[in-house]
Amino acid sequence: MPNQMECSRAPSLSSRSRGWNNILVEYFHHPAGEGSTYYHDDHSICLSLASRPVQLLQIQGDRTQTGAYIQGDICLTPAQMPFFARWDSDDRFLQIRITASFVQAIASEVLNINLNQLEIVPECQIRDPQIEAIGLLLLTELQHEHSGEHLYVDSLTNVLAVHLLRHYTFTKPQFSDYTGGLPSRQLRHVLDYIHDHLHQEIKLADLASLLGISQYHFSHLFKQSIGIAPYQYLLRQRIERAKQLLHRSDRSITEIAFLCGFNSHSHLSQQFRQQTGMTPKAYRTSHQ
Repeated sequence: MPNQMECSRAPSLSSRSRGWNNILVEYFHHPAGEGSTYYHDDHSICLSLASRPVQLLQIQGDRTQTGAYIQGDICLTPAQMPFFARWDSDDRFLQIRITASFVQAIASEVLNINLNQLEIVPECQIRDPQIEAIGLLLLTELQHEHSGEHLYVDSLTNVLAVHLLRHYTFTKPQFSDYTGGLPSRQLRHVLDYIHDHLHQEIKLADLASLLGISQYHFSHLFKQSIGIAPYQYLLRQRIERAKQLLHRSDRSITEIAFLCGFNSHSHLSQQFRQQTGMTPKAYRTSHQ
C-alpha cells in the first residue's frame, strides 16, 4: 500500500506482516502530539478507541475541524487527500487503510458503472455502527497472534468496501439483490475445492474466481446456498478434518493443526475449543 507521507509514530499493533489483502489495520496509542498523512492509493478510516474525550484539531484537504473525540467516533479520509491532526491528551485509535483500487474493482465488478462517479466523501467525527463493528472485529483478529483466517478478513474487507460505496460516495449506487443461491453444480465445485485445499490458505478471491464472479456476488450466493458465510464453512470443515485425524490417527496435534490449515497447535486448540467445547487432546482421549 504505497504512501508518500505518514505519521512518524509507530503503531502498537499492525497487520503488515499478516498477509492480509487490500487492507492494513493498525492500532495506535499515543501521548499528546500531532501527525500528518497522505496516502496515494488508500482510503483511511480512523476509529477512536479513547476511554476519555480527546480534543482534536483536524485538517482534511482545505477543511479544518475541531472537536472532542470519544470512543466510536470515526474520521474518513479519501485517498490522495492530505490529513493533519493535533491532539491534546493520551489517544487510542484504530486506523484502517483500504486500497482505493480495490474499492474501485468492487464497484466495477458489482455495479458496472463509471468509476468517476464514485468519489469517496471525506467525513470527520461521524458515527457509523457498521464501520465500528467491522473495525472491532478486525482489531480482535489483530490481537490474536495465531489468527490465520484470511478468508474471514477478506470477507470483512469486502463488506467494508461495499459499505463505503453505498454510504460514502457523492452518488449513492444501488446494489442488486441476488437470490436463489449457487446452482448445484457450481456449489459442488466450490465445496470440493475447499475440501481438497483445507491444508492451504484459501482466499475469497480464489473461490470467486472458480465461478468467474465477483467476491461480493459469491459471498451472498454461497451464504444463500449453505446458510453460513464462506469463512464459517471453511472453519467447520477444518474442525471436522481435525476430529477425524484425532480419532483415527496417532499424529501429533501440531501436525494435525498444519494438515487442517491452522498455523499452530494453539491456533487449532483455540478454534477447536470454541467449536466443540473441549481441547483437541480431550477430544482424542474421549474418543479412544
